[in-house]
Amino acid sequence: MLHRLLLATNNAGKRAEYDVLLEGCGWEVVTPRRLGLDIEIDETGQTYEANATMKARRGAEASGLMTLADDSGLEIEAMGGEPGVRSARFLGEDASYADRFAAIQRRLAGLPREKRRARFRCVIAVADPPTGSVRTAEGEVFGLIAEAPAGEGGFGYDPIFWVPQHSATMAELPDHQKNIISHRARAVAGARQILKELLFEHERAQTEA
Repeated sequence: MLHRLLLATNNAGKRAEYDVLLEGCGWEVVTPRRLGLDIEIDETGQTYEANATMKARRGAEASGLMTLADDSGLEIEAMGGEPGVRSARFLGEDASYADRFAAIQRRLAGLPREKRRARFRCVIAVADPPTGSVRTAEGEVFGLIAEAPAGEGGFGYDPIFWVPQHSATMAELPDHQKNIISHRARAVAGARQILKELLFEHERAQTEA
């Protein structure tokens, strides 16, 4: 029987990516909605790690299950790293991504390609309720801010994040390519190792009990 892992997000885009990225990880992935849980919290941390850790701990406390949560953001060099940890709240929580794209383009207006450098970062936290421990993994991908949004795939800032080696925005990439190079995919590579170790520890504890 598979052990259950709570994926602490209600973001449909993230859930779809994790369905693929966590396939075959050895855990049965469940969502807050499936469990009837409301685990939304204010992301008041000053770092991705702090926010991911808060969300993972909240999910673990509410469900009693191993919980995986992440925080991620877009960092634009010419904007001093903004929007960064506030990416999901840039211009306010009710702002549309179209509004955010337009504001970023205004800030970068006239800058040459080499001055439009950016990166996506993701930190994943895995909280283990029996021990209270939290382990983290991080991933990042470097690119440029495109001069105009392009692509229908992905979510968030994907339409304005240009990936030079693929000559496309993240939103233009097929899912199978994005799920190899994205910041979240790279963080999941580390998280899968954490989950493998935790699965071994839990199964050993059950055997010894």
